[in-house]
Amino acid sequence: MTLWMALYQAWRPCRLSAYFLCLITLTHSYAHATTPQDSPRLFGYSERAKEGFQLFPMWTRVQQQRPKDFLTEQDCEHSRRLACHLTEWQHFLATLKTQEPRAQIAAVNAYANEKKYILDMDNYGVADYWATPKEFLANNGDCEDFSILKYYSLRNLGFTPDVLRIVVVQDTNLKIPHAILAVYFGSDVLILDNQVAQVVSHRLAAHYVPVYSINEKQWWMHLP
Repeated sequence: MTLWMALYQAWRPCRLSAYFLCLITLTHSYAHATTPQDSPRLFGYSERAKEGFQLFPMWTRVQQQRPKDFLTEQDCEHSRRLACHLTEWQHFLATLKTQEPRAQIAAVNAYANEKKYILDMDNYGVADYWATPKEFLANNGDCEDFSILKYYSLRNLGFTPDVLRIVVVQDTNLKIPHAILAVYFGSDVLILDNQVAQVVSHRLAAHYVPVYSINEKQWWMHLP
């Protein structure tokens, strides 16, 4: 996670007890505008919005490469072929087109969570790498890769960027960074997490401290 690396490395030396002061300092440096007042407060935190992705080169690469995932469709006679993984994904999404949004969200979460968790170092030889859906379907991946596949699955089903965010959090139970997908759904925010089989409300994930969230339009810093 590269913005991830820029932001997380900045506040990583802070102990969790000093987290709030450290995060406020970062927010004053990076963000200026607030989000609409009627938006649900993700994990109960306030947030400040920022446009521009200069700090997110890996997310920019994913957005640039992702349209290529839908350029060709081939048969699946050879299960190891990359085109087969893409075709199966597209066929899966096609089966969801007529379902209700809540059912689509649950199905997308379950589909992605069937993939194996593999560290970026094992896959790509680097500590952090954001994979496109094409790469994740072929190679499996880690938490942000699950979230990216879910993000673009829902985008393909008609969900707008305004209701979708990839969220980098600190897992206070495991004391590690983590990434999830948040879906703003009515008055709630639904969390799609590769560590949890069910889709749950953000109100039930009290062990997550949000650091930043991002979609195709902008990104947000989160405040206590």
